[in-house]
Amino acid sequence: MDKLTQYMDWQDISALVFFILCWVGYAQFTEHKSQSSKSLLAVTNRYRMKWMNEMIRRDTNRTMDAIMIGNLQRSITFFANTTIFIVLGLITMLGYHDRSTEIVGNIPFAKESTPFLWEMKIFLLIIIFIYAFFKYSWSLRQYNYAGIFVNSIPPHKDCIAEYDTIVTKGSFLVSNAAKHFNNGLRAYYFGLAALAWFIHPYMFVGATLWVVFVTHRREYHSTTLANLSK
Repeated sequence: MDKLTQYMDWQDISALVFFILCWVGYAQFTEHKSQSSKSLLAVTNRYRMKWMNEMIRRDTNRTMDAIMIGNLQRSITFFANTTIFIVLGLITMLGYHDRSTEIVGNIPFAKESTPFLWEMKIFLLIIIFIYAFFKYSWSLRQYNYAGIFVNSIPPHKDCIAEYDTIVTKGSFLVSNAAKHFNNGLRAYYFGLAALAWFIHPYMFVGATLWVVFVTHRREYHSTTLANLSK
């Protein structure tokens, strides 16, 4: 810790620890709440269960289900590709400390970063977006598996005995894919909060609180949730 304080003061250390605790804590909170109370993910999971119930009744004509899964895959592919470009851009930013200091220095109340601290901030963003890429790619693979699963289901009359099992497996695949996609989006939100660290650690703390507030409101108190819950 003493060596760390040679490169980072307590403001930066406290802001970084606060950021990590908020992200991890909120992720654990949503994981628990989605199982025990009304949330946007929990409500849409019930619609995914209905989707699988309708899908299995369509016999062999399941074109709409394949199109739906394909549309979901395309949106996730866009985010995954964008994340790779963001990571590459961040890597190139490692060598632009002097130029960035000039830009940030013109912002009122901005706090100057040492070369070590500048690299630490960049690496934090790189880690965040690599995490997001892994979540998006795993979500994409889950939808691939869901597509294979849907196309492997026999006609309705031939799978009546396994009806509940098929519906449960299908809804789990698409629900799990949605959960990991949400985790990737949440990483984007917290990545935006981490950008505030380049200006000042106090702004970093404020942006982190703002992200927690916005994500909580959207997941638990949004008008979309109210409409879907009716």
